[in-house]
Amino acid sequence: MPESLTDLNGLQKAAILVLTLEQNIAAEILKQLDESQIEEISREIAGLGPVAQSMRDTVVNEFYQLALARTYADEGGWDYAKSLLAKSLPPEQAQKIIGQVNQTIQSAPFAFLQKAESDNLLTFIQDEHPQTIALILAHLKPSQASEILVGLPGQKQVEVVKRIANMEQTNPEVIKEVERGLEHRLSAMITQTFEKAGGVDTVAEMLNLADRATEKSIMEGLEAEDPDLVEQIRRLMFVFEDIMMVNDKGIQSMLKEVDNEDLALALKTASQDLKDKIFKNMSERASQLIKEDMDYMGPVRVSDVEAAQQKIVDVVRRLEESGEIIISGRGGEKDLIV
Repeated sequence: MPESLTDLNGLQKAAILVLTLEQNIAAEILKQLDESQIEEISREIAGLGPVAQSMRDTVVNEFYQLALARTYADEGGWDYAKSLLAKSLPPEQAQKIIGQVNQTIQSAPFAFLQKAESDNLLTFIQDEHPQTIALILAHLKPSQASEILVGLPGQKQVEVVKRIANMEQTNPEVIKEVERGLEHRLSAMITQTFEKAGGVDTVAEMLNLADRATEKSIMEGLEAEDPDLVEQIRRLMFVFEDIMMVNDKGIQSMLKEVDNEDLALALKTASQDLKDKIFKNMSERASQLIKEDMDYMGPVRVSDVEAAQQKIVDVVRRLEESGEIIISGRGGEKDLIV
């Protein structure tokens, strides 16, 4: 192991970061990588040997600063991010972080659209071919992409969603060509690398942020053509931790239809906030029994926990479809009469 952080390459830093994080968090990060990247990091971890705590701390701190800088840039623009970094970090460190983040921003496809108003962007691209719109939306923030998706005509929404869901790696020449087509109206930043964008998870995140009517219309349109795709999207749209968005009355309705055995298993990896929310909607005796079941359960397979969580998610989705519960932020609040 090199003695200085400056002597570490990116792969070594990634391996140390993964090694330092809690296993469940590290696993979630690795899920975002492709197989070759996971293999490279795994090989690097295997060859690391002992890593000093000071080195671990330094790597984690650098990662944190980079993530923070990207957040500043996303929220307030790059000039705002540079100003904050300059004020909060020593000059040399700030300059290093600025250089690293600037490099990733410059290489991002369609980066020039990130700060465009959604209404203007919708007007700008709505008459484009669905494949072109899909490519653009797949490279935008989900919140911005969702706003544009909602504004498209119904049939075009379905066409665009299908293309995003089936999109994997896009040839950089294709991205260049699309960006060149936009150059006469907006400034373009052209990527030189393959970019992974789109996929079912992208569609699910967009639809999660869309209003209920738009989501329903798109899903019904897809159902007739590709029911398997609809099921994949549904399973990703609402995950177990999202039960935090269900109100207390909804939690109580859910608990009436969930087996205690499934609940105890599902809560094994749940956040403490979610556990507290569920327990407070149970009787003291019932919650105590679930806690005892969890304590005496011992080691369990991750796949079993995920299967139990999916059962409960399916119950929540069914209750929402029937109007028996409301999920915060999904549009149902507008139908309430106070």
